[in-house]
Amino acid sequence: MNIDLTGKKAIVCGSTQGIGRASARELATMGAAVVLVARNEDALKSEMANLPTAGQKHDYLVADFSNPEQVRERVEAYVKANGPINILVNNTGGPPGGPITSAKTTEFLSTFTQHLICNQILAQAVLEGMKSSGYGRIINIISTSVKLPLKGLGVSNTVRAAVGNWAKTWANEVGQFGITVNNVLPGATATSRLQSILEAKAQKTGQTIEQVKKEMTEEIPMQRFASPEEVAQAVAFLASPAASYITGINVPVDGGRTGNL
Repeated sequence: MNIDLTGKKAIVCGSTQGIGRASARELATMGAAVVLVARNEDALKSEMANLPTAGQKHDYLVADFSNPEQVRERVEAYVKANGPINILVNNTGGPPGGPITSAKTTEFLSTFTQHLICNQILAQAVLEGMKSSGYGRIINIISTSVKLPLKGLGVSNTVRAAVGNWAKTWANEVGQFGITVNNVLPGATATSRLQSILEAKAQKTGQTIEQVKKEMTEEIPMQRFASPEEVAQAVAFLASPAASYITGINVPVDGGRTGNL
């Protein structure tokens, strides 16, 4: 099975922590030159220094996904100066939790901007290079709420579903060029975001964090949370030549928790 990414260049968003960081490291291990994207330059420099290398040159871009025009300018300028991007991993932090009935319209707008609008900007920026290079992989890290809405995540459920359908539409339109577009749907994953969710729920219910964690893991057939590296391996496979005929799908990485196929 060919999973070699030597000679390929990847943009990985939200790549200074969690699933984004693990994905960047996995792609670099497979031989890709990785361009890290996040808003904290110090964290980007630190992470770039830690990326595995077999001679490929890694890079970074400072961009804030709450400012889509900044994202557009910096990514388009990078592509113009450095040539085609072969792999795009769209990934950014999820919105705060809460019921949809009390969600503010500004929460929907900011989340839609950071997730769907920035995804569109990035995909358009790399599309022509993927066509010209003959290799294109667009991978969106979303959530299992694309398949089944999650309790207490009203804004996230809404926008994640929009991103899922956006991706399927892209897959339908760019498949003729050999470009694949797929979604990875992490379940509960041991990241700083999950830790904040555990803490918030513990505070709200009066339980300990360990009690909340036990309740959550009991809902997962594998009885544990995922590691960021386990999600990253799904991203890496979809980025590889081995996944050349897989497009337009959702890949849950959730230990079996999602209650439908």
